[in-house]
Amino acid sequence: MDFITQNLPQTLMVLGIVALIIEVAVLGLSTFILLFFGLSLFLTGLLMSFGILPDSLATALWSNAVVTAGLAVVLWKPLKQMQNRVDKKQVNSDFAELTFVLASDVTEQGLTTHQYSGISWKLKSEQPISAGTEVLVTKKEVGVMWVKPKS
Repeated sequence: MDFITQNLPQTLMVLGIVALIIEVAVLGLSTFILLFFGLSLFLTGLLMSFGILPDSLATALWSNAVVTAGLAVVLWKPLKQMQNRVDKKQVNSDFAELTFVLASDVTEQGLTTHQYSGISWKLKSEQPISAGTEVLVTKKEVGVMWVKPKS
């Protein structure tokens, strides 16, 4: 315990860096609590190192409580917006240009299936397509291939 109190600023900075590493590497910024706490620990240790804050456990406790709360208030909304931003760009996969011949009729309801890569895919089309027609996969969704007649 003496080692920690004698080297309190350095201990706080090391604990802050460890908390930040855990938040980013292990949790992937899914919770912001360790981010705020790690930044608070590091900033408190830095302020103690420069002599702005006194080196005491009480100061470390109160400073971390105030700085963590302040960081949470200031950064919560921008970080939540950043986390909720989703890329809506359509991904082109290796079977997006797949062609095959239909074994049965295809409609928009998706009652027809097609085996591909070990998965039974439902087939859907914007217009009805009869069996025996060569089709092209235009879009994919979870478990669904959208097809159209190949021109």
